[in-house]
Amino acid sequence: MSLQKLFQISSASQPPIYCPNPTCPEPRNLIGAQVCETCQTRLTYRYLWAVGSSAAQIQPGQVVGNRYYVGAPQVWLDTKPAVPPTLPESVSDAMLPYLYLYPHRLHLPGVYGIYNLGSANDSEEILLLDNIPTDSKGTLLPAMVEVWPKTKSVRQVYWLWQMLQLWTPLSEQGAAYSLLVKDNLRAESWRIRLIQLHRGKVQPSLKDLAEFWSAFIETAQDEVQKPLQQISKLMQTSHTSIETISDELNQLLLQQAAQLPLHLAVAGRSDTGPVRPHNEDNCYPTQLDLEQLDSYPNNQLIPYLSLVCDGVGGHDGGEVASQLAVKSIKPLIATFMAEINEQESLTPPDLIVDQLQEITRIANNVIAAQNNEQKRELRQRMGTTLVMALQLPQKIKTPKGSELKNAHELYIVNVGDSRAYWITRDSCQALTVDDDVATREVKYGRSLYWEAAQRRDGGALTQAVGTKEAEFLRPTVQRFIIEEDGLLLLCSDGLSDNDWVEKSWAAYGPAVLQGEKSLESAVEGWINLANTHNGHDNTSIVLTYCGVSPQKLILIDTAAKPSIPDEIESEPTEASKALMYDEEEPEKQPQPTASGLKKWQQILLVIGIAVLVIGGGLTIWWQINRSTEFEPEKETVQRSSVVG
Repeated sequence: MSLQKLFQISSASQPPIYCPNPTCPEPRNLIGAQVCETCQTRLTYRYLWAVGSSAAQIQPGQVVGNRYYVGAPQVWLDTKPAVPPTLPESVSDAMLPYLYLYPHRLHLPGVYGIYNLGSANDSEEILLLDNIPTDSKGTLLPAMVEVWPKTKSVRQVYWLWQMLQLWTPLSEQGAAYSLLVKDNLRAESWRIRLIQLHRGKVQPSLKDLAEFWSAFIETAQDEVQKPLQQISKLMQTSHTSIETISDELNQLLLQQAAQLPLHLAVAGRSDTGPVRPHNEDNCYPTQLDLEQLDSYPNNQLIPYLSLVCDGVGGHDGGEVASQLAVKSIKPLIATFMAEINEQESLTPPDLIVDQLQEITRIANNVIAAQNNEQKRELRQRMGTTLVMALQLPQKIKTPKGSELKNAHELYIVNVGDSRAYWITRDSCQALTVDDDVATREVKYGRSLYWEAAQRRDGGALTQAVGTKEAEFLRPTVQRFIIEEDGLLLLCSDGLSDNDWVEKSWAAYGPAVLQGEKSLESAVEGWINLANTHNGHDNTSIVLTYCGVSPQKLILIDTAAKPSIPDEIESEPTEASKALMYDEEEPEKQPQPTASGLKKWQQILLVIGIAVLVIGGGLTIWWQINRSTEFEPEKETVQRSSVVG
């Protein structure tokens, strides 16, 4: 029997791509069109990786199952993106690593569905992976080995550092071999991405990783080649731990990054929206924060810290929780930054992550204490989502003894479904993963994301700041390095719902980065877009410009509004705020403890900030209840700074 007949493949001209709007009267469109010719809905191009040798035999130009168009070997375009994929009857062992590793979506693909190649009696289950490293036309991004020789030194070290960070989670799933396949490693600007997971027969060691790196190190830039060779030698000794290697590589990475200039500018606004009577969102910085300053440079938090919180619990709880979170975190971060600034040596990322998690838990308990005092139970308890960005200006010494003022570290903390995005002239990348039921079901290996997202409670939050005691809170903290010009967008789901950031970033981001539009006008435009196209919720946005180019950002105001295509959409579904208060509590895990700071400094830091926040929290609560006009509904701030 021929491959063509066995696999239900047809050879024809390009098939149509179907409009995702279920009410469209004529959904067929030519591949390449960006919007539906009939209803003007934006078309969805979802490229998938078909796993397996059988899938590799299908030639480009074929149509599989009257649905998937093979544009390149193993790269399939789903021409019916609104139709659910075929889902397995049960999660197979081959799928589980992808599900468990779902939180690492910045670098790894996920399981979209399956396709049964062949007849019912003689079929092969093919995994279809989404979130694969292709461009907008379905072409695989270049292999890391191809672009390595011409890549700047800081990015070369950054790529290796990312590989090392993925080593442990991949090893835990028996998939570390994925990092040793050259064609599997793809480069997209600052980040590395994998096409698929490979599970070798033997678990590779750090020595194997060092040997794999040797070819890269041979063609590394001169300023990092020798240090990388020394790190490689360390990796090949049996007694060297991955923590030691990580510390050495981190030192080199920050030394390279700190030599770049860094320009920061920030703008933020919170808006009630056209439907809600009250604003349960809160963000930082705001105009009120700036008005309270005698002089801008004296505030050590601006432009380094940005926050967005979306309250849960209604007018009598949600807006209080979001304000308590912002107002309690600010002094905690100020104290933490002062402590870091006093350190003579570089504070490692693991310690900073631990401290940021602890700060989040302390803020959690300020809100939880109010819930307990008011005897709020289960769904009556107020809480808030949190997405926080901290550009931590650590000082670092070069091998020659000079001191650089800013190591370009960016830490992102998130709890709930408020999000962080990194936007450049060419791309928009979601940096955070929502804490909702759909995500929980995937990362626990219970179902594929498409299936979990169809649940009625798929968007319900699984955790928020303040709803439970801190021992049950699991804040996610990530560390990034700023080594390219970009915009950091923090927003509540008033904007991110219905993928409006992904749909609209190109109308705002490039214009700001090119100096054609100010941060303030971009924030204003996004607020207007959220109110027009989502419109069901409050919206908060904080936009930070992070520039490493020699020139500063030119901040200008313009009345020009970007053109956003009008779309015919079904009625937006409001993201569920129902928290899983009554779920069975997860098994308690030992919380990390700080080890890098001196012990007496740790004690003073924890005691000091705890007293500050608990005392301050009670004062804030009194002030909020004293006046319902505590903060204006619409707030805007724009400031710039040159750092390092």
